Amino acid sequence: MSGAEFHVHGPHEHEVEHQAQHDPFASRIAVVTAVFATIGALFGYMAGATQNDALLYKNEAAILKTDASDKWNFYQAKSNKQNLAELGAVLTTGDPQARYRSEVDRYNKEKEGIMKDAQRIEAQGKEADKQSEASMHVHHRWAQASTLIQISIALAAITILTRNRRLAYLSYAGAAISIVLGALAAAHI
Repeated sequence: MSGAEFHVHGPHEHEVEHQAQHDPFASRIAVVTAVFATIGALFGYMAGATQNDALLYKNEAAILKTDASDKWNFYQAKSNKQNLAELGAVLTTGDPQARYRSEVDRYNKEKEGIMKDAQRIEAQGKEADKQSEASMHVHHRWAQASTLIQISIALAAITILTRNRRLAYLSYAGAAISIVLGALAAAHI
């Protein structure tokens, strides 16, 4: 068999190709659909990025809460030792009593530093929680924008098939709302 093959096109294939090449309505909708798809890809990327940010902040908040809990447990252990030293000071006299009283003072000072650290870490954890919530809110905006632009793309495809100009306008309106939602997400609103 030779490497040369030829294919005979039927008259209807030529007409379909001719219509596709010379139909300004379909060409315009196809270009708009490509623009919508590009915007949708950007919105989808931003939705994923902000969701990742929210998860990272939530993870950081969980780690900080654990660290704060550890500090408060350490504070409690120092309180227990302080209580035992106070008991020792009450039950003894002389040098042992003086030693226990100095231990009470030492534990009291140590507890102050531990308490400040625990409170600072708790505040950082609360701030990380707030950042997570804010990122998740922005994620939802990007996801809404992405979903709406995908619906606009589907409407544009149906527009080409049905030649219904009303669907084209509905597609444009959906895309416009999607872009507004994207702008709100970009502005963190």
